[in-house]
Amino acid sequence: MRGRVRSAGKTRPPRPIMRAMPVDPLTRATASLHGLALGDALGSQFFVPANRPLLDSRTPPPGPWRWTDDTEMACSVHKVLTDHGRIDQDALAASFAAHHDFDRGYGPATGRLLRLVREGGDWRTLAAELFDGNGSWGNGAAMRVAPLGAWFADDPARAVRQAELSARVTHTHPEAVAGAIAVAVAAAIATAHSGLSPGRFLDLVAEHVPPGMVRDGIGEARLLLTVDDPLLAARVLGNGRNVTAHDTVPFTLWAAARHLDDFEQAFWTTAAAGGDIDTTCAIVGGVLASRTGVPVRWMRMVEALPDWAEVPEPPPEVPTAGRAAPSGRTVASSAPRTDPGEHAAEHRHRG
Repeated sequence: MRGRVRSAGKTRPPRPIMRAMPVDPLTRATASLHGLALGDALGSQFFVPANRPLLDSRTPPPGPWRWTDDTEMACSVHKVLTDHGRIDQDALAASFAAHHDFDRGYGPATGRLLRLVREGGDWRTLAAELFDGNGSWGNGAAMRVAPLGAWFADDPARAVRQAELSARVTHTHPEAVAGAIAVAVAAAIATAHSGLSPGRFLDLVAEHVPPGMVRDGIGEARLLLTVDDPLLAARVLGNGRNVTAHDTVPFTLWAAARHLDDFEQAFWTTAAAGGDIDTTCAIVGGVLASRTGVPVRWMRMVEALPDWAEVPEPPPEVPTAGRAAPSGRTVASSAPRTDPGEHAAEHRHRG
């Protein structure tokens, strides 16, 4: 009965401790976005064959590190929240379409949808018609949503509703929606609570996720928390190689749960599993950054976020492990864009 609270003859898990998180949702979401961009940009470097040995030695490659569609779409989520305080689906669809850069590695289904929206198409119809009317169950809605969870960290139930709205602009399949909900709630809980065990973290996330393959995968991730080897965990949970929500989200939440208070260890654990490395690392970075902060020496290597997004720099102090701790002001690189190389090929099947 250790660690449980008895009440009226029953036992229940101890209530998580609320963290001294930033009151301002913009501060929380901005920290999450910078962590997402860092995970995305650094993770994408390991699609380059010459950098693979550096992954084995856990050595960051030389910069600059260019971000991908994960970050570009997350910037739109952040901008809509900043402008509206909630997800306005029409505004989000318009932003996705206006800022769609094909060279960032978009999958063909999403790329075509955004092109048609720019040409005047109705995003509701276009998203619903994908894949013979089933909608996309890709990981694209999950990859961009962590800043939303950080924004609504004080209200996980609202994070669920807003994550669903954000997902349905491009991904209407229930598993894609569930993946977005899971990542948003994970970011909310990681931001808002300290004293969480890995198991309790996953339990709290799963409470908000609708039944289906994503939630089943989170349950499997819960059972694998004693496993140290990310490759072994990925064999069961997936690593995003199939670019589906249920092949991506459970593993990322396993990695985040095992390293809730250590951004760097969470990144290397996630990247070591291979697969859709930029997306898995973007998700984990976005989930944890408003809790842990981000390594400043790494952020200096990341390509600057786009001017149109008007993203503030993170504050000089960010919450970490339930307290304020100095992390240094994040400095984003203004380095020129680099060739996306193999990353675009890796993402050619993303829906």
